[in-house]
Order: sequence, then C-alpha cells, then structure tokens
Amino acid sequence: MKGNEKLIQALNSLLSDELSAINQYIVHSEMCANWGYTKLHNQFEKRAIDEMKHAEKLIARILFLEGRPIVSDIHDIVIGQEIPKQLSNDHAAELRAIEAYNAAIMLAGEVKDYATREILEGILNDEDRHIDDIEALQDQISQMTLPLFLTMQVD
Repeated sequence: MKGNEKLIQALNSLLSDELSAINQYIVHSEMCANWGYTKLHNQFEKRAIDEMKHAEKLIARILFLEGRPIVSDIHDIVIGQEIPKQLSNDHAAELRAIEAYNAAIMLAGEVKDYATREILEGILNDEDRHIDDIEALQDQISQMTLPLFLTMQVD
C-alpha cells in the first residue's frame, strides 16, 4: 500500500530518534554495569530493548507503506559521565520523542492513516512510561541523596 510521503518522512525521523536512543541507552547501561550498578544497568538495558522494538515497528510500517527505512541517520548521542547526568540526558531524549510522536500522530490523522496512528499511539504510551520511570529515579536521587540511591542500585 503506497503511503503518504510526508508521513513516511516523519516515520523515518522517528526511526532516527529511536536508533539514537538505543545507542545512548546501551552505553549508559554498560557504564552502569561497569560501575557495579546492576539494577540501573537492567533498567537502562530494558529501555534500550523497548526502543529496539519501536524501531522494528517503525521499519515494518515504513516498508508496508512502500517507503525506504533510513537507518543511517543517527542524532548526536549525549553520554552522561555520572548517573544524574545520564538520567537528565535520557529525560531530554524522551521529551523530544514524546513531542515528535504527538506530531506524527496528528499527521497520521490528517492524512487518514489510522493504522499508522494506532501504532504510533502505542509507542507513545511506552515513551510516556519511560519518562515516568526516569522521573521516578530522579525523584529518588533528590529525596535520598545520590550516595544512598547508588548503594541501592548494587545487586
């Protein structure tokens, strides 16, 4: 089924966001593993896997719409050298993703591609959960101080 070209471009832009997020989250995950923060490592890794699933859905939809998935466009990846900065960088990435998904959902509705809109809404729900999880970690650091928080991240 030939899809709307503007929507396919939006899907490719979202794909770039997801591929960038995967890289950032994997690096943060491995840094946490290296520091011995197993619980944080697992949380970052799970978020990266979620983003991989999003990328897979976007690629499948682009192909269905007879578009060409562009997997070579990666945004700058912002790596934090300490946990609070990692969370701050990831929070900013999720905010951008939520904004981009909302815009793409509106576009899908405008071009009457309701199946794509439904797929994007499902991914947006995951992104909302991601930002909520990040904010919960940031709140924990704020409430219990970073040293105490980090002691709780060791397995």
